[in-house]
Amino acid sequence: MIQVKELKKVYSGVTVVNIPALEIGKGESIGLVGNNGAGKTTLFRMILDLIRPESGQVTSNGEPVAGGENWKTYTAAYLDEGFLIDYLTPEEYFYFIGGLHQLSHAHVDDILNGYADFFNGEILKKGKYIRDLSKGNQTKVGIVSCLLQRPDLLMLDEPFANIDPTTQFRLKNIIKEQAAKGVTTIVSSHDLNHVTDVCDRILLMEKGKIIKDMATNSSTLGELEQYFAIGQTVTAPAATELNIDPEENH
Repeated sequence: MIQVKELKKVYSGVTVVNIPALEIGKGESIGLVGNNGAGKTTLFRMILDLIRPESGQVTSNGEPVAGGENWKTYTAAYLDEGFLIDYLTPEEYFYFIGGLHQLSHAHVDDILNGYADFFNGEILKKGKYIRDLSKGNQTKVGIVSCLLQRPDLLMLDEPFANIDPTTQFRLKNIIKEQAAKGVTTIVSSHDLNHVTDVCDRILLMEKGKIIKDMATNSSTLGELEQYFAIGQTVTAPAATELNIDPEENH
């Protein structure tokens, strides 16, 4: 579904993303992990054509995303509160998003009823503008606005941040449900437990490169924890065990 070729982004002379090749198949559930500055959000923004690369290309369903329109009809993403219209109430925003996708107010209301537990009584009918909600509740609004669009591709950047443990558990179930429906999901997260639980494939990024591409299994969490525990002081034996080239990390 998503194909990346020779993708490179440079800021102030520093290469922040450098991915020669990457393919994400339709229906795959992808977790993107890495330390701050690894290039995760920059990669997200290039996949969404929010920033342009110095070189290379991202295609979605075989068509370049740069300057394209078709991919927007089946792609939904929430990266941060900048994706919201903060002077609207949550209800107004949901109706706006629903209207863009030919959903009536009644249909939107019906869909929102299905997320009552996720909202936990903190979002609807509170008379608040989105800008007055907590970061966690803004995240809830952003995620559900994506789901209203019934996307084929769902992209979420740090969705578990700023929400309480109960909501995190509910969000994991939501992501799993989307994947079970055949939705291609790409989730960036610092929470290794959550991302390995909901994703079938993990991409480990460091210094703009994907240094590990692994199918999730019973040992994946341990491998990731080991990598981040040793950080930038990776020794040759540890790097070999993780199938990571130590030259790529220094």
